Amino acid sequence: MTVYHFVGIKGTGMSALAQILNDTGFQVQGSDIEKEIFTQKALEEQGIPVLTFNKENIKEGMIVIAGNAFPDTHEEIAEAMKRDLPVVRYHRFLGDYMKQFTSIAVTGAHGKTSTTGMLAHVIQGAEPTSYLIGDGTGKGVKDSKYFAFEACEYRRHFLSYTPDYAIMTNIDFDHPDYFANIEDVFSAFQEMGLQVKKGIIACGDDEHLQQIQAKVPVLYYGLGEENDFQARNIVKSTAGTAFDVFVRNTFFASFEIPGYGDHNILNALSVIALCHYEDIPVAVLQERFKTYQGVKRRFSEKSVGKQVLIDDYAHHPTEINATISAARQKYPNREVVAVFQPHTFTRTQTFLEDFATSLQHADKVYLCDIFGSAREQQGKLSIEDLRSKINGAELIDEQTIETLKGHNEAVLVFMGAGDIQKFEELYQKTVS
Repeated sequence: MTVYHFVGIKGTGMSALAQILNDTGFQVQGSDIEKEIFTQKALEEQGIPVLTFNKENIKEGMIVIAGNAFPDTHEEIAEAMKRDLPVVRYHRFLGDYMKQFTSIAVTGAHGKTSTTGMLAHVIQGAEPTSYLIGDGTGKGVKDSKYFAFEACEYRRHFLSYTPDYAIMTNIDFDHPDYFANIEDVFSAFQEMGLQVKKGIIACGDDEHLQQIQAKVPVLYYGLGEENDFQARNIVKSTAGTAFDVFVRNTFFASFEIPGYGDHNILNALSVIALCHYEDIPVAVLQERFKTYQGVKRRFSEKSVGKQVLIDDYAHHPTEINATISAARQKYPNREVVAVFQPHTFTRTQTFLEDFATSLQHADKVYLCDIFGSAREQQGKLSIEDLRSKINGAELIDEQTIETLKGHNEAVLVFMGAGDIQKFEELYQKTVS
């Protein structure tokens, strides 16, 4: 029996894809660094072997799926090539795999993971659905009609996909280590848009998405009146958000979501528009929205003593604004404390002023040292460059994490795409 071997199986997309193949009866294993990463728990629960990198892992009869972060010179990939085994890059494998379903790509600078998770949860209430979410969650369902998946724009990887539908949440300048500017980002999304086969669901409140050209219908959603799908009569509370949806200025239905902030209304609108286009009954949507639990590392909450700890992947100024806004909606009478770890030197340098502005929406800011990446271990600036731009901001590390105890009954929002979780876990140990 063919064994699928994943090089870099702890990557969020790789972990999810491994789970999908395992669910559908294939033999799956993989390798990665020894360091514990939050994605590996699901792999272990499914009994998928996770090995440490070693060329001895490569055996005859394998198909090797290579993570995008690893070059052809990586010992396992090189060994597979030496043995003439098939080596397929993650995004290319996924591009072929999805062709057997009605595929829905969810893409955008922000909101991909949350929207994919919401879409998968809602649509599987109507039809069998397999899904791949960028928080490391994957599910392969027998005889699936739909395949909902997160499509990343980084290095234009999403150009390997020709989905039936694409949900486009927004276009923003990010990944400055690859994209030159916002025009470069737009050109990637434009090229992706021309590969969609049935329809594009795009946020019409985004000025860049308003310019998208396509060979298929483009349906716009948003808060503005010019959108095809518009949310009106929005009621925000500490329990969630309620709103009415109008389709081309005609009342469609009322919805309630257990989410906070405008970004979650927009995410829900995109799902509603897609399901409306696919004739999924509105009653299914209304019920499924109410039971949506969210995805990993996106406003994930826990109470510790009198404090609330929120873990969030926010690593761009736009995402920080959204996360702090959501915390304010749910906890309007509490102090909101931001604990932020910048991710990559190029991103910190590019958005230095914007990071400072967004973080100052919190009542107090603590900064952890900049988290580098495999491609970029150091840069021209330090965390002090950001701290100096934020009133009252303080630096924090493993030795000084107990400082957070001084914020009694506060909401502590740990944000970042690096290893910010280690600070949260360490803090929990000091208070437990």
